[in-house]
Amino acid sequence: MTIEPGESPTTALRLRLADALVKSGDLRTHPWRTAVEAVPREVFIPGFFERIDDPRETMWRPVTPELVGAPDRMELTYTDETWVTQLNHSITAFDTDVPVAGAPTSSSTLPGLVVRMLEELQVEQTSRVLEIGTGTGYSTGLLSARLGAQQVTSVEVDAAVAARAKKALAKAGFSPDLVTGDGLLGNPTGALYDRVIATCSVRHIPSAWVAQTRPRGLILTTMLGWLHASSGLVRLEVTGDGTAEGVFLGGTDSFMPARPHTAPPLGDDFHEWINKIQTTERATAAGSEILDPWEGWTSLFIAQLAIPDAQLVTYGLDDGPVFDHLVDLSQRSVAILEQESDEPATVRQSGPANLWDSVESAITQWRAAGSPSLDQFRITVTPEAQTIWFGDPQGPLSWTLPR
Repeated sequence: MTIEPGESPTTALRLRLADALVKSGDLRTHPWRTAVEAVPREVFIPGFFERIDDPRETMWRPVTPELVGAPDRMELTYTDETWVTQLNHSITAFDTDVPVAGAPTSSSTLPGLVVRMLEELQVEQTSRVLEIGTGTGYSTGLLSARLGAQQVTSVEVDAAVAARAKKALAKAGFSPDLVTGDGLLGNPTGALYDRVIATCSVRHIPSAWVAQTRPRGLILTTMLGWLHASSGLVRLEVTGDGTAEGVFLGGTDSFMPARPHTAPPLGDDFHEWINKIQTTERATAAGSEILDPWEGWTSLFIAQLAIPDAQLVTYGLDDGPVFDHLVDLSQRSVAILEQESDEPATVRQSGPANLWDSVESAITQWRAAGSPSLDQFRITVTPEAQTIWFGDPQGPLSWTLPR
């Protein structure tokens, strides 16, 4: 592919990325292809972290113009990969010249997922869009290129991230309405919107998103619970009066959780508390494979619906083997699964809530219904609660979570 005079040095890389996204099935329509070809991703991620596998802990190698040559850096930039842009809510790739440890707190999501979400948003040329989670600004740039920046509002909770995104968008030639604040509250001053799209995962659909979307408008997001089972993409149509109905679009993709929707810390006394609990023990036909996403993603999601306030922890007792622990801090309840090879699984439970009983019951009902996949479920949102269900919203495969 030859770059014509006056073209950006990354024009060929953008065309190659667009071709790859068409081949993968993520990029399906010409207007979005035009946007992918027009928006320079390198402007939005001038520096990022590349994961390094280390036997002791995950390390992150900084990739910046000072450390990595332009050809190699651009090759990484235009691969269909997610690149971490912030660790521990503060560290960027420009803050270090050696690999560092840390927890990712902001990233540039793989373009395939970004574009697939934009396609599933089903925008029209006149659509006004509210984006939750500006991040690097790359998806905001794609929206601006497709619809015009005047029709795009993006909310970012992290002021430093928002400032970098604003600078990058301006450099790329876009000036959408950028708001620094809690994206779960939306942006009431700009409502009503035709579309709401979130680049963070939520446990439940915020009431503000529904209230700020016009009737028959669409909300697109991913949902992620405390067992780390993602819904994949969820698209809801607002029906008015604070209600919405939605479908699961398949896949297991997710974003970092919205900060208020992350699981609470277990606390410094967690290990001591676990070691002291008195438990009952019994055999179980549903073993720890239920909690293994490699064995079946939908079963893990069903477990998450059954015990929405539980977290999954792996923890060894008395220097013994590592067991799966389901911990509900709000009820001070625990379920501990043990499964030796060729032996029936056992579960020990403690506390006012028998967590594994709830999981077993849900899995039994799901299997009796033919083990439907998640994209066969629906979601109903009201001002009071959200219900995820299969077949009948009042039936046995129905779970309601207060909002």
